[in-house]
Amino acid sequence: MVILGIDPGVATVGFGVVDKRGNEFKAIEYGVITTPAHTLLEDRLCSIFDDMTEIIGRHRPDCVSIEELFFNRNITTAIDVAQARGVLLLACRKAGLDVYEYTPLQVKSAIVGYGRAEKQQVQYMTRLLLKLDEIPKPDDAADALALAVCHGRTTNGYGG
Repeated sequence: MVILGIDPGVATVGFGVVDKRGNEFKAIEYGVITTPAHTLLEDRLCSIFDDMTEIIGRHRPDCVSIEELFFNRNITTAIDVAQARGVLLLACRKAGLDVYEYTPLQVKSAIVGYGRAEKQQVQYMTRLLLKLDEIPKPDDAADALALAVCHGRTTNGYGG
């Protein structure tokens, strides 16, 4: 089963494509979609949609795991990220993919076994589970891989 993990954002969207066979995970591709600062939001959203559509077409995942949004302070940033997330959800749905949402606490629990784990612990365990030589960079890509592995571990990779 191929799982696409997505860490939503406007300036940077992390993505990670993982193949799960039995209890084994393998990273197929990971990276980020970036949009330039000082660009119209609608142009950034269009770029995110197009790039995600291309990634989906290239890998044909079976499902998508995306982070649920939560916000502490900046409402403007929150609204922009929510719009980017909507565009990402649209790209996934237009491709006919089922989308599963996970909170950071759920990801930490699935990867480390502890919902209050530190980011470095999640990255370290993600590296081990995917048998990578080093922790994926940038952090957004590592987070996306963790989201994909979370789905595979939470549901045995089948649905939600």
